[in-house]
Amino acid sequence: MPGIEISNETMIRLEHLRKRFKTQQVLADINLEIKKGETMVVIGRSGQGKSVILKHIMGLLQPDGGRVLVNGEEISSPRKVELYRIRKKLGMLFQGAALFDSMDVGENIAFPLREHTVLTENDIADIVKEKLEMVGLRNIERKMPSELSGGMKKRVGLARVIAMNPEVILYDEPTTGLDPITSDTINDLILEMQEKLKVTSIVVTHDMVSAYKVADRIAMLHEGSVIFTGTPNQLKSSRDPRVQQFIRGQKKLIYDGTIANPEEADQFNQKFNIADLTGK
Repeated sequence: MPGIEISNETMIRLEHLRKRFKTQQVLADINLEIKKGETMVVIGRSGQGKSVILKHIMGLLQPDGGRVLVNGEEISSPRKVELYRIRKKLGMLFQGAALFDSMDVGENIAFPLREHTVLTENDIADIVKEKLEMVGLRNIERKMPSELSGGMKKRVGLARVIAMNPEVILYDEPTTGLDPITSDTINDLILEMQEKLKVTSIVVTHDMVSAYKVADRIAMLHEGSVIFTGTPNQLKSSRDPRVQQFIRGQKKLIYDGTIANPEEADQFNQKFNIADLTGK
């Protein structure tokens, strides 16, 4: 993003990552590198393993093969003590915010601080207030999750994530189920967290408006592998028909060598200078 300094150092590295659930090969050979301070957006059709990648980075899943490195340390097969230490560098905003329904907002945000630090209750209360203000919320500590809108729940979830001062924030479908205005508020928060906290961010999303706004680079998954990595502008101008089909949201265009509409396919090929994929 303009004005955001991105390090040449690698923060997250996925090397030949593989994962199968019963007979389904979800991740076939994932290779991806995320730089320190970068926002990497991961896109792809449903079932391509985007959220599965986040869970591997968090150490919630162990791969069938390959490695996950966080700041040079392997999280894919460490001892439990090392896993907990590495995981403290990471924070994840789950798709539904994952707030505890039985706790009020203040208790939700304070929960990881009480579990993993020796801070006093006064210090914890100050942090809760500070992080709520950072996500644009004030004086809602005593509200219950059931009293909050979907957008507010996402912001409270983000406040809980940043309470632990992570080096990496993982966002799983942060704008899903939100109206366009609230979605844009979340997008702005992702950008603010990167700028103010200098965090590395990985955002899984189907929302291309969000992807184009927050991404430094975008990676696209297809059939268990990364088929594209580049800037938003490079994505838009990609000549790969699988990329164009996804970002245009078209059910049929040119796909796996099949031309659904010859006239439309010819126009597409001419625009992107692509050879006829049927070989005819």
